[in-house]
Amino acid sequence: MTIKTTESGKLDLGEVGHVRPVAGDAARREAFIPPATVQSHAANLMPLPDGSLGCVWFGGTQEGVPDICAYFSRLEGDRWSAPVRLSDDLTKSEQNPLLFPAPDGTLWLIWTAQNSGNQDTAIVRKRVSTDNGRSWGPVETLFGPRPGGGTFMRQPVVVLDNGDWLLPVWICQSTPGKKWVGDDDTSAVMLSSDQGKSWTEVAVPESLGCVHMSIVDLRDGTLAAFYRSRWADNVYVSRSKDDGRSWSAPEPTELPNNNSSIQVTRLANGHLAMVFNDSSAADATERRLSLYDDIEDDTDDGKVVAAIDTSRRTTFWGVPRAPMTLAISEDGGRTWPHRRNLETGDGYCMTNNSREGLNREFSYPSVVQGPEGRLHVAYTVYRQAIKYVSVTEDWVKDTIA
Repeated sequence: MTIKTTESGKLDLGEVGHVRPVAGDAARREAFIPPATVQSHAANLMPLPDGSLGCVWFGGTQEGVPDICAYFSRLEGDRWSAPVRLSDDLTKSEQNPLLFPAPDGTLWLIWTAQNSGNQDTAIVRKRVSTDNGRSWGPVETLFGPRPGGGTFMRQPVVVLDNGDWLLPVWICQSTPGKKWVGDDDTSAVMLSSDQGKSWTEVAVPESLGCVHMSIVDLRDGTLAAFYRSRWADNVYVSRSKDDGRSWSAPEPTELPNNNSSIQVTRLANGHLAMVFNDSSAADATERRLSLYDDIEDDTDDGKVVAAIDTSRRTTFWGVPRAPMTLAISEDGGRTWPHRRNLETGDGYCMTNNSREGLNREFSYPSVVQGPEGRLHVAYTVYRQAIKYVSVTEDWVKDTIA
């Protein structure tokens, strides 16, 4: 499907929701998930116990604005359902939702809530469904305010063979007098051995700047975790040999990163699939001060966005968020020889503005494998809609096509 826009920069979505084969590419199927708001961003996919495929994302006017809420749609057959809003705190920007089918048959929705563009105020909330997302229980606080910073999450919960739950998070540190920009973010794992009743925080050592930790169980007694880099240099990786109770320090992989989200999943054959932007700061021609430099902040907290500190490594915002690439590793994430672009473009993201069609990023991807073996991917297009694509592993390896 070619990305089409109107003269004003708005996406021409065509018939939304209906998954169709792509002309000239028999192995690829795709659709735009029906949007509910001006902005749609940060999709997460999850196969559900009833056989459908769920997708959640956040939508509203613009990230950081208090009308940002979590939305949910499901794929049954070849149709995505009309979106349903699942959070409604109009005093917070509610972001990064994910679905977690718990072993007891319940379905959890987990998401963050922050004041304006201040991720260092973020808390984590949850709701639970007993009927595969047809109805939902009350909103509860999973992780409340923390001294000196906020708690953020993006990636799915991993359930280990020993029954432990691992929820990767990162800590958005506050700096006196300064707005959050990400310079001091570090990663951790919230570990529960009692089905989410209590949690222990396990810090990832030397993880400054490594966020969006995406954990995969390699089924060989080890876990691997892959990270977005605030420095916009590379995807990083760390490993655990004790069920997530300790981690090695993250190290750069061969894959580039542009300070935008990635996601990894283990396939049934043991291979890993990753979706990411195949770009880094080396591809940037401009740089933003912060992620939220184009919204008004009405929190009146007296903090300011500081100038970029050239004496230290600092968060790099503004690297083009394109192309959107799907990669395969056959050796536990040590090498990634197979890569193919799902989408190409200039990836312009010096603004998050969707109302005027100024943003042109492909970003925040999610990838899962269905029971039929196909790879299911969802990602942001221009911050206006979520696109769904289904391909096979062979499609990724067929780079001549």
